[in-house]
Amino acid sequence: MSVPDSPIPRFHLAVPVDDLEAARRFYGGVLGLEQGRSEETWVDWNLHGHQFVTHLAPGAPRGAHNPVDGHDVPVPHFGLLLTVDAFHALAERLRAAGTAFVIEPYLRFAGRPGEQWTMFLHDPAGNALEFKAFADDTQVFAV
Repeated sequence: MSVPDSPIPRFHLAVPVDDLEAARRFYGGVLGLEQGRSEETWVDWNLHGHQFVTHLAPGAPRGAHNPVDGHDVPVPHFGLLLTVDAFHALAERLRAAGTAFVIEPYLRFAGRPGEQWTMFLHDPAGNALEFKAFADDTQVFAV
């Protein structure tokens, strides 16, 4: 199935960055995303079929934090739901690149509804990302 034929709509997200070259190194190099169109003030990225854009915006405001499961979760944040294998492969890729985690990869809600692997990190501009994985996709919205 090609991405345009996916039954799940793709999203578009634009985030501020203060250095496009640092964004290229992180999103292209560390995360391995394919770069799309770009201009002097923005870069398009293929975030697993979603259109993700980094816009040059020096001095953009930083977010807040909320306590979740004993951790200080950055808000706002964005990311992807991955397979468990892809989650652990990404965690190893991030570790190999020397990425500092805001919240190290760990299993949240173990043995309860919504059990998931999760990790949080910041890009070079301070945007918070969360990547997570559910062994059972029916648990994504479990209560």
